[in-house]
Amino acid sequence: MKKKKVAIIGTNGIPAKYGGFETLADNLTKTLNSKIDFIVYCSKFKYKDRPKYYNNSRLIYVPLKANGWQSFFYDFLCQIHALFIADIALILGPSAGLFLFMNKIMNKKVVVNYGGLNEWERAKYNFLGRKIIKINYWAATRFSTTNITDNTILSSSLLSTFNAQSINIAYGGNHTSFIAFTDLDLIKYPFLNQKFSLSVSRAQIDNNIHLLIDAYKGLPDKILVIVANWEVTHYGIQIKEKYGNLEIPNIYLLNAIYDTNELNLLRSNATIYIHSHSQCGTAPSLVEAMCLCLPVISYDALTNRETTDNEALYFNDSKSLKELIKLINESTILSLKQKMSSIASKKYQWEMISQQYADLF
Repeated sequence: MKKKKVAIIGTNGIPAKYGGFETLADNLTKTLNSKIDFIVYCSKFKYKDRPKYYNNSRLIYVPLKANGWQSFFYDFLCQIHALFIADIALILGPSAGLFLFMNKIMNKKVVVNYGGLNEWERAKYNFLGRKIIKINYWAATRFSTTNITDNTILSSSLLSTFNAQSINIAYGGNHTSFIAFTDLDLIKYPFLNQKFSLSVSRAQIDNNIHLLIDAYKGLPDKILVIVANWEVTHYGIQIKEKYGNLEIPNIYLLNAIYDTNELNLLRSNATIYIHSHSQCGTAPSLVEAMCLCLPVISYDALTNRETTDNEALYFNDSKSLKELIKLINESTILSLKQKMSSIASKKYQWEMISQQYADLF
């Protein structure tokens, strides 16, 4: 039987080095390449080495960035090209949803994954940006064959906002692995042999990094490590300039880490994982922390409660976070570890998730 050709559009590419959609593409191609011929579009700006194949999948490099204002044109060009070489288009994020009508005209199957919650409401975009994003979301719901959300809260939003039905498929996290630290690692990260809280996110205002810093600067005996891409946003630059210059001894502001092993090293040795996102679906960073059996303290958002099955601890401002950190003990940490690990083993395994995608193709 001839294998279907599925084009994956909307990511920086594989191997995954950037974020959740890239990791999704990486794991789908790794798990399903015996059943499906994948074509993955990659931004040539993200890869110095550009192999033609990875995970037995064809890679096509595009001379545009997959994020920011160029993402619209990046996705548009990929969609045009995929029309002629693929049977099915898997669109990860509807940046160019307006042009999905072309797939409809040519009778191509289009599967769209919408990513975060209500992207058009995020404060990081200006008025025009929010309008354009919402129009593309609307168009994608009209021209797609299948809509995918990774959280039922987002499913409800698509239904109420665009009258669009969707299928809920979560995000996997069991690609992570435990890494013990060595003496050499302590030279770069001297906090690894101490108890520390870790948070990993993009430096944007709805990820509430400022709340974490406000809480921990009043807890000098507690260590906080934040990994973020500070230089990409005005919010991130402000945070780094303000608090980086103060050199608060118990707070480490680390630049974004795209090496999976290095990130796993930090996560594996953290005492607590703090998830600060207020506007996302099933956040990859949260799921990955759960798969590493980390106890989770999360911002109190409906999407985060669903991801953690209401079994984490929750905060909504710096004061409530500070109180949680002051009161949490070893017994609570052990209980949270067991709960997060149990949820992750049932909900966030790539083998199961990949099969759900395969059933749609």
